[in-house]
This record gives sequence, C-alpha cells and structure tokens, in this order.
Amino acid sequence: MKPSPIFLTAVFKERIWGGTALKEQFGYDIPSDTTGECWAISAHPNGQSVVAEGPFNGKALGELWEQHRELFGNLEGEKFPLLTKILDANKDLSVQVHPDDKYASEHENGELGKTECWYIIDCKENAEMIYGHNAKTKEELVQMIENGQWNELLRKVKIKPGDFFYVPNGTIHALCEGTLVLETQQNSDTTYRVYDYDRIDANGKKRELHLDKAIDVTTVPHVDGMSQPVKEEKDGVTITTFVKGEFFSVYKWKIHKETSFTQDQLFLLCSVITGEGELIQHGERFLLQKGSHFIIPHQSGTFKIQGNCELIVSHV
Repeated sequence: MKPSPIFLTAVFKERIWGGTALKEQFGYDIPSDTTGECWAISAHPNGQSVVAEGPFNGKALGELWEQHRELFGNLEGEKFPLLTKILDANKDLSVQVHPDDKYASEHENGELGKTECWYIIDCKENAEMIYGHNAKTKEELVQMIENGQWNELLRKVKIKPGDFFYVPNGTIHALCEGTLVLETQQNSDTTYRVYDYDRIDANGKKRELHLDKAIDVTTVPHVDGMSQPVKEEKDGVTITTFVKGEFFSVYKWKIHKETSFTQDQLFLLCSVITGEGELIQHGERFLLQKGSHFIIPHQSGTFKIQGNCELIVSHV
C-alpha cells in the first residue's frame, strides 16, 4: 500500500524580535505577542513537529525518521536533513552567520552546518534585508567589526513579496523589521551573532555575541549566492524553480486548477503559503489551507492538487 501524505503540527518559538504575524496571517495559536518562529517541518531536538493525523498520529518527525526510514527513501544519515520554518521578523534580527558541516561538527557537538534560503511571503513597503558584507580580507572584517563600522561593513538589499534569497553557510545576513518569510534550511540550530544592535533582553542584559566563531566561518570576500528563478507553465500549475543546490532544491507551485504530480523524489516537504485546495491521493481527500505543512513520502505515486493555492516545496 502506498503511503499517504503526512500532515504535521508545528512548534512555535518566542523571540525578542518576534510579533503576531503568525497568528494574523496563518491563524496559528501562538504562545505570545513576541512569537518569532514557526518550526513547521522539524526533526531537530530543539523543537520537533508532530504528526497530526493518520497511522502515525502523535509521533514526532524524528521518530518517523528513525523507525520508518522507508518513508524517506531509506536515505542514509543520522539526522533528518532539512528544516522548514516561517519567521516573523517584527523587529530586526541579529546580524549573524552560520558554519558549514565540518566546522559545526567539530565545534557544536556534531551539529550540521546551516545553508538556508528565504522566500519572502510578506514585508512592509521599502523593506530591506542584510545580505553579505564589504570587507575584502579577514583583517579588514575584524577591524570593521571592532570599530563598529556597521554601515560600511554590511550590504543591504531591497526586498518585496515573492523574492527568494539563497543564503549559503558563511554568508553574513539578517532579516529586518517588517518581514515574514518561509525558510528552508539544513537541519541545524547553530547561529553565530555578529551584531545585535546593543539590544537589552528581558533580563536587562545584552544577548551573547559569538565573534570569534563568526569571524572563523565568514566567507571573505562575500560571494553572492543568488540565482535566477526559472518558471515553467504546465496544465493547471506554474512551477518556479528557485534553487537546485547541494543541500536542497526549492520550488513554488502555484495551483490554478486540478493538477497531477508524480512523486519521484526521496520525499517532498510542502507548505501552503496562500489560498486553499485539496490533495487527492489513493481515493482520499486532504484539505489544504494556508499554513498547512505536510510531507509526501517516498513511493507515494501519483497525486492531485486542486484549488487556488501556492505551496513552497523542497527536497534533498
């Protein structure tokens, strides 16, 4: 019997920069008015998604990965490879950078590195993000950080809804105030803060910076990881390919009417970001609505999606 889609219940994280957009835009039951992150498809021990229905109801995604590897094409590896989040940057995030696999494994107790990407779901008018830096050498990077030359060091780019940014490990970056994004990333929770605007937390202290490690892992000079999206029109769907990379491939499916798909990957991670519809498979119908997150397992065969909705879809 072919497996059914696996719908998941998300985990929410409060952050100093969070807000209420996850409730306002997706109807989620968030823990507070400073909720910054929805860990939508996660097997990370710091916050695991739980299966919402079906034969695996109540199981954490990490359990499925350990006990039913056939659902994921018997992919090798100790850790589930990907993590899908929605981030509500109600205020500026810290300026930060992430390590690669080798550095993270050696310095962060076997963690994976963190290459990630962002799809801009919504943002305020004239919104910006920090993407990269202007230092030509490590020595110049250190000097500019020590001197607090943030305006000279940091590269800012304008953003708008529908934009996509690929953020390789080693890239200095930060979401800025008034931005809502879907993030696809390696399954890692390792972040090195470079600058946090001298903010004070709830305990009256500045948040910890990680300058030595950040300088170690920052790519100098900055390398722009951006690629041009490729659109393909098919019967009932527009498929936009954002990236096909070493760690993940990411697409947007814009569904116009009933469309058939064949699952030919190890697994697909799917998040509905606008609209609603139905997924039809093996005679079963599953409601899709904005904020639904699910996995199409290995060897699921053919399935259909109908309605008017947009999904961000990823795979390894």
